[in-house]
Amino acid sequence: MKLIFAIVNNDDSHCVAAALASQGVMTTKLASTGGFLMAGNTTFLICAEDDKIDEIIAVIKEKCHRRKQSVSTSSMPGSLPVEITVGGATMFVTDVERFEKA
Repeated sequence: MKLIFAIVNNDDSHCVAAALASQGVMTTKLASTGGFLMAGNTTFLICAEDDKIDEIIAVIKEKCHRRKQSVSTSSMPGSLPVEITVGGATMFVTDVERFEKA
């Protein structure tokens, strides 16, 4: 059994949750904030059998999209905005030693 931590941009969160639910994948959603842009994210906690991990990751990748965003390079007046890429998903997969549902 594995635990997936999937950090998803808030813009993609609803689509990811709906797609996973339609496949019967149960998730726990946590509100989170990215450290660089201080923008809202959703962190999904997903516990699944080893043979389901690749399917779940594929769904998340399909529903998460990268996009361009302009950000200010400084809080000084007259600073020029810089275009950066945001979105997509960051995922961590770890082993689960014990899983219980009470």
